[in-house]
Amino acid sequence: MRTKAELRTAILMARREVPQRQHAVEAQALAYHLSAVIDDAASVCAYVPVGSEPGSIELIDSLHRRGVRVLLPVARSDVEGLQWGGYRPGELVAAPFGLREPAPPWLGADAIADASVILVPGLAVDRRGVRLGRGAGFYDRALPLADPGARRIAVVRDDELVDALPAEPHDVRMTHALTPSRGLVALG
Repeated sequence: MRTKAELRTAILMARREVPQRQHAVEAQALAYHLSAVIDDAASVCAYVPVGSEPGSIELIDSLHRRGVRVLLPVARSDVEGLQWGGYRPGELVAAPFGLREPAPPWLGADAIADASVILVPGLAVDRRGVRLGRGAGFYDRALPLADPGARRIAVVRDDELVDALPAEPHDVRMTHALTPSRGLVALG
């Protein structure tokens, strides 16, 4: 099995080769599948995709339009874990690591406990629920604070749902994957 670093390099290279039109079609499919599984009264932790990451602002906007409370991550290298900010359409600001995030005020790391669904960016996820992230560990530190009954959903492209990935003891397992063609897939 390849190392995490080798897998990250290969997946990021493959994502850069995806035509913009295909990315847009996949993003629309993800939003459609997600709308079928999110309760209108839910609180959801989501993320704003950067570069070639699966997803879109439209996915977040569609949740917001339905009255879903959407929390987005605020990542800082000088703060342990993630903080969270409430999403307000059209009010995202530039942030470190090339991200876009809500402007202050922010909520503490424990705000993740209010979410019934947590959308987690990933480079890949395996059928056991092991997620390959970018390697900074922000989500691995944040997810233990979540409600144990919350759905932890790795958002990936179809070919990024794989049979097996290397795992480490600190990796927090996903309960589901969300892919453009397959929709929501139970893991574990």
